[in-house]
Amino acid sequence: MRSFKTKIKFNNKEETKFLQHAGTARHAWNWGLELCRDLIYKQEKQPTAIDLHKLLVKDVKSKNEWYYEVSKCSPQEALRDLYDAIQRFWKQHKINKTLPMNRCYLKRYLLQKQRGEIKKLHFEHERGFPRFKKKGQHDSFYLEGAIQIDGNKIKVPKIGWLKTYETLPPDVTPKSVIISRTANDWFIAFKIETEPIIVRHNTNTSVGVDLGIKTLATLSDGTIFESPKPYKKQKTKLRRLQRKLCRQREVQKSLGLKKASNNYVKTKNKIAKIHQRIANIRIDNTHKLTSYLVKNHNRITIEDLNVSGMTKNHNLASSILDGGFYEFKRQIQYKCLWNDVVLIIADKWFPSSQLCSCCGHKQKMPLKQRVYNCDFCGLSIDRDKNAAINLNNYTPSYGVNACGATKFQNASSVSGCESGIRQRLANVQVCIGSS
Repeated sequence: MRSFKTKIKFNNKEETKFLQHAGTARHAWNWGLELCRDLIYKQEKQPTAIDLHKLLVKDVKSKNEWYYEVSKCSPQEALRDLYDAIQRFWKQHKINKTLPMNRCYLKRYLLQKQRGEIKKLHFEHERGFPRFKKKGQHDSFYLEGAIQIDGNKIKVPKIGWLKTYETLPPDVTPKSVIISRTANDWFIAFKIETEPIIVRHNTNTSVGVDLGIKTLATLSDGTIFESPKPYKKQKTKLRRLQRKLCRQREVQKSLGLKKASNNYVKTKNKIAKIHQRIANIRIDNTHKLTSYLVKNHNRITIEDLNVSGMTKNHNLASSILDGGFYEFKRQIQYKCLWNDVVLIIADKWFPSSQLCSCCGHKQKMPLKQRVYNCDFCGLSIDRDKNAAINLNNYTPSYGVNACGATKFQNASSVSGCESGIRQRLANVQVCIGSS
């Protein structure tokens, strides 16, 4: 199963229907979240998604006639997503009835409760707990039913035929779709069943990939992929528009206006368009890089970078996030699974930049030093290329546990523990023989 997402051509009438469905889904989410939060405060049993939908039909839908103007699937799926989000929150903290609290916050709460200042224990600030949705932010809704595809048109319930900018996959009848908005552009997504098409130019080579700030990726064979740095190029324009938006907000507050002005909305849309362009450039460049690696190599070694720790250096945080290191790792993982390519993730503490790729000598390498000059054998080589060669020569410990998990992954080793162990043991022999 793969997902297909494309942009929709829409008019004012269709956009109104989109906003109605998204607003109904948002209203159902916020209503259910408030109900579940109150039940958590009272230490009562949490309702399931079915129970939430029954209460919605009984207490909310009967009083709000505009619920009947949209598909019933939108609020119903919103409540399902809410129930799953709350379950993930409890599973994350591995508790059943006790509220996960930050120690400092809990201590302050107990002191305030003794003074009689507050009566409720608020925990919405905890990581992973669902948030209330706001209008205009991450608008999306779910539809299912009789869906038809004809060239670049798709028919969905309650809305009708929609045009797209590209031809949709033929001989596909999706059971459900998700329509979402990004920067005033609406997209439609659905799942399709397709067989993976494996295309390779040279399958007998291995490569090490070193990600960096100066260049996005340096391969062990000397190939360099430059980073487009989309955020850095749009930073000046983005800063100017954000200052303009802040001034317009201050004017509205001084005049006591509750509704946003048209110029405020226009500036906000311009900022959203820039952020969308930055994200599109970054993800397009990452797709081209990962596709090149998978099509031309049979064995890929990358680093297990601690991105969250690296971004604590505020001098480099913007450049690190502009490179999209996490997105690179995510894409290379699933593309290796699709194309049956062995992916090895080096240990987080592997000193790829400090080792000499010729003799193995280890020495300190400050970040400002861009050329590796070995004090033992006299090798002089680019810092990033030296790290990529060390990654290509990296040999992990292939310990297989009871579930078949190892340091690398393979496309045909994702189903079943027993079959996974057999496949991974076979991959070990392949990797050792190729290295």
